[in-house]
Amino acid sequence: MTARVLVVDDQAVVRDGLVLLLGLLPGIEVVGSASDGETALRLVADERPDVVLMDLRMPRMDGVEATRRIRAGFPDTQVVVLTTYTDDESVFAALRAGARGFLTKSADAEEIARAVTTVMNGDAQLDPGVQRRLLNTVTGTGGGTGTAPPAETPAPAHRSRFSSRHAREARRAGRTPGAGTQPDAGTAGSTGRAGSTGTAGSAGTPPDGLTPREAEVLRLIARGLSNAEIAAALFIGEATVKTHINNLFAKVRVRDRAQAVAYAYRTGLADPREG
Repeated sequence: MTARVLVVDDQAVVRDGLVLLLGLLPGIEVVGSASDGETALRLVADERPDVVLMDLRMPRMDGVEATRRIRAGFPDTQVVVLTTYTDDESVFAALRAGARGFLTKSADAEEIARAVTTVMNGDAQLDPGVQRRLLNTVTGTGGGTGTAPPAETPAPAHRSRFSSRHAREARRAGRTPGAGTQPDAGTAGSTGRAGSTGTAGSAGTPPDGLTPREAEVLRLIARGLSNAEIAAALFIGEATVKTHINNLFAKVRVRDRAQAVAYAYRTGLADPREG
């Protein structure tokens, strides 16, 4: 199945490099690009892409607001954030807006393609560094305070390395953006609930009515295992794993794996040292 992807970034060199690079990957069709959130919304309405690769800091409408509106108006379109910003505030804002993936611009083509496939399959994918920051914030470990910092700190080295590397790859390929690419143009989204505040308790009884097997599946999710890996670890079928995941998501009232991981660490079902 071919993934139809829209690229959104205000920097032309990054945007065009991504368009050219993704066009080289099997199973991905780039249906357009945009330099701001407003243009992205128009293109989503016209093209109905499967996945939007979304920058966060853009003029006219930022990536968080664009993500919120896309998820509210076009629920079949998933959003993967691709940004230099990895501070807690940016991460939480993007996830609350409905993003199913969060990558930094140091990600290579394989990581981006994997994220596109993952979110199309209904799962979530976070950059490992972002996941550690998320867990540290939820659990208050790693020297963090457990609250989002007031300021956002970009990683300009990532942007520079991303831009130059992908631009070089695109130039070597000798490709030009397709007709769907747009030139620079001048809220009712679902926020989801990150589960309850119950704790596992000293006796090890899972909270919120989870069965021991569901709690075990949740612990493996928190360790970063895929459905197939969980099935292999527990010697059960992948369909059974999906059933357990659907049941536990409903019981603890989370929307995706990112929220489930946060719930697992907050309630003590998972140990950060096992990640």
